[in-house]
Amino acid sequence: MEKFCGILFQGISEKILSGIMGISLVWSVISFFIPLNIYVEIPTVLLGLFYFFKEKLYQEFYKFSKKDFFLIACSSVIILFTGASYPYILDHFGYYIPTIKWLTEYGLVKGISNLDLTLGQMSIWHIFQAGFSNFSDPYLRINSTLLVIYSIYSIERKNWIHLCFLPVLLLFSQSPSPDLPVIIFSLIILNEIILGNKNTSLLFAFSVFIFAIKPTMIWLPILVFFCNIFIFKSNFKRLLFGSTILFLFFIKNIWTFGYPIFPVSIGDFGFSWKPNPEVLKISSQYAILKTYDMQYSYEEIQKFSPWDHIKKWFFLKGIKSKINILFIASLCLFSVFAWTKKKKLITLICISLLIKSIFVLAFSAQYRFFIDVFFVIFFVLFHEYLNKRKSIALFSVFSLFFVSLLSFPRLIQQYIPSFQLGNFMVGFKKEQFYQPSVYKYHQFDTFKVGNLKFNVSKNYPYNFETPLPAISASFIFDDAKAGIFPQPINKNDISKGFIWKTMTSEEKKQAAATINIIEKIHK
Repeated sequence: MEKFCGILFQGISEKILSGIMGISLVWSVISFFIPLNIYVEIPTVLLGLFYFFKEKLYQEFYKFSKKDFFLIACSSVIILFTGASYPYILDHFGYYIPTIKWLTEYGLVKGISNLDLTLGQMSIWHIFQAGFSNFSDPYLRINSTLLVIYSIYSIERKNWIHLCFLPVLLLFSQSPSPDLPVIIFSLIILNEIILGNKNTSLLFAFSVFIFAIKPTMIWLPILVFFCNIFIFKSNFKRLLFGSTILFLFFIKNIWTFGYPIFPVSIGDFGFSWKPNPEVLKISSQYAILKTYDMQYSYEEIQKFSPWDHIKKWFFLKGIKSKINILFIASLCLFSVFAWTKKKKLITLICISLLIKSIFVLAFSAQYRFFIDVFFVIFFVLFHEYLNKRKSIALFSVFSLFFVSLLSFPRLIQQYIPSFQLGNFMVGFKKEQFYQPSVYKYHQFDTFKVGNLKFNVSKNYPYNFETPLPAISASFIFDDAKAGIFPQPINKNDISKGFIWKTMTSEEKKQAAATINIIEKIHK
């Protein structure tokens, strides 16, 4: 990557980050043609080991002092301990694992969103995880590895404030959640911009790469673009690499989803494998319900006045209302801070965050879509004040707190019952000292509607262990409600992709029988 694209900054962490982006992009292209199986992973690992010794990259670790090396070791032990606990994020079972299974067995499948709308996302981070899931990382703990890399970056660059974020990010270490890489990468890029890094080509490329992992990070490429115009005043040719990544992102989405940006049906090029409009409408309604934490029906929300929309969102029952209030308060505080500081860079950061926030509030104002804003604001406000001693002290205290929280989740279940994810935390198991904890669930039923033979997890809403092709029960209900059902483009080869078709009377009977069996089992 450095030979082709240059160097963002000196150090081992930069080489690792460049490698992550390079591998992710190459595998994204490869996955259009072949699955990301062991025959892709082995050459990549061997090539990495070859360059590690050829370029004598191990010598980079000798540059750390004994104290710094001890700090890296301590943070790594904490990360690996928490990362070995059971996954608890529901998307791990309904989105992450199914996506990775499809990528390792078939690669990127055309129109996969017709089978299960959630799969249309196919995040680049899951492409990266899928390629290493065959033997290097079968437990899907790539996020724990990234946290170790982040601690190395903080210590290597002497930007100690990053250590303060590590304890909070431990909550994402058990699953290949794309939230973790986008938060870490965005803080690194933001830090490099603040330090005066003027390599706009790589800064913009990384920012677009982060956007491609999770489009809610739109503020970062906007920021780098603004910096390129108003601060660096660079040639627009330096945005070419990032623009190429953006083009790849659009092509990937069109291939799996039918539209350039998931889950928005903007940019209709008339592809035959795009999802059914009624299914997209149901998905959009569900996003609105999630905005209000499922505390109101869709019909009730439709009757809200503009003032009701704001008031109800601010005063939801439970912890989410506090997060929403804190989010708006933080934006107001940061806007005042930017106004008083009158520094061009801080003003551009503020404008970029406000643009992102407007998009999020307009589409689906769920806290998981704006959680990164808290990290950015904290970083900008305190990066000059948190030195090594203060940062290590905060890291130690908060690490103890979050390790205790993950090890003994009854605390969060008892004191914050509205934090629903706390109910899925299992807590400390002695096995995690030598092996990451994973769930196993091999119960499923097989059905057929039209030319599609598919599997559904038995009495469980997610298909993380179900053989492919698998469909979540909720999407079967949505398809039946819309009067359509997914069908393979080639009935003899599901790798050729999926489209939706209006059901015949016979297929409606098959779908009704399938739903009847699923409901009976669930009862």
